[in-house]
Amino acid sequence: MAVRRKKEELRLIDALRDLCVEKEISPEVMFDAVESALKVAYKKNFNQDDNVEVVLDREDGSFHVYSLKSVVEEVSDPVIEISKEDAEKISPGCEIDDVVEIEVTPKNFGRIAAQAAKQLVVQKLREAERGVIYDEFTNRESDLVRGKIVRVEDGNFIVEVGKTEAILVPSEQSPLDNYKIGDWVRAYIIEVKKGGKGPQVYLSRTHPNFLRRLVEIEIPEIQEGIIEIKGVAREAGSRAKIAVVSKDPNIEAVGSCLGQRGVRIQPVLDELGDEKLDIIAWSPKAGVYVANALSPSKIVSVALNDDDKNCRVIVPDNQLSLAIGKEGQNARLAARLTGWKIDIKSVKQARNDVLPDYMHEVDISEAAAVFKPRPKKGRR
Repeated sequence: MAVRRKKEELRLIDALRDLCVEKEISPEVMFDAVESALKVAYKKNFNQDDNVEVVLDREDGSFHVYSLKSVVEEVSDPVIEISKEDAEKISPGCEIDDVVEIEVTPKNFGRIAAQAAKQLVVQKLREAERGVIYDEFTNRESDLVRGKIVRVEDGNFIVEVGKTEAILVPSEQSPLDNYKIGDWVRAYIIEVKKGGKGPQVYLSRTHPNFLRRLVEIEIPEIQEGIIEIKGVAREAGSRAKIAVVSKDPNIEAVGSCLGQRGVRIQPVLDELGDEKLDIIAWSPKAGVYVANALSPSKIVSVALNDDDKNCRVIVPDNQLSLAIGKEGQNARLAARLTGWKIDIKSVKQARNDVLPDYMHEVDISEAAAVFKPRPKKGRR
């Protein structure tokens, strides 16, 4: 009987260790859960008042129940106290106020404990799994994930990502998205919350950093730190702008991101659908940066008010609509990207304007889209 019980105890330890590996849970977390369950089982079935500790041997799987009693001169509560004279017999050399452990493991404790503690162990296991998942996705916050849409709840896509389910709400879906159950989707982790049923992972396909991470993945020079993304402005499903700069004078940032015939940026465009994307050159010179940000429009001049970050931009007469964009979108994205308030006028509109004293015109000759008027042809 003893041999069989020992084998069962060893099998218990092996089973627990295997479960820990499968669920990616720390063995110590599991052992602590089992000990807590056994303690509850003992109190329920044997002695509710006893102050006990249950120890599970990590090597051979045996378990022991110890009654914990404080050493006192005169015993007033024998459940939690023991006289110094009696304590000396168990733990020679003990002192007053010490705590001695008295083994009280019942002979039939194993079977009763296993049955009574089963539910609590399962509960602890779930809690541990949730903790592992929460820690994993908290560390992956602000990262891209790829998952499968398994169902729809109240308009929300429930996406299976690894060992958990993430939520993609309608407001975080691009207007161009047309996914259905069974489709694979790529999204950006915007938030991880602790919930009653486990961690809740929220995804987004509209966040500017969704686009940022897509570009970072596709461009080796960004991964290597040679090219840096300085800013992203986006109206998901319609248009986006990304500002990049190269730390190596021999590498042109915009060209490297685009690749020959756009081959490098194509995977990003494929993910965005029909959303337009402008990649522009960042500049430490505010006027040049603003001029570049208004791409694809050409720019005649830029005047700045450094105090409140207001600027006036003059564009050719035939470029005004392009600079402003449909419903002001191009100007709005440029302002969001650069952090400057932009007032755009055509040459004709600004012809009689006098530049205020608080503004100064700046050199934008380095800008990529400077307007260069064609020289007039002389008469023969």
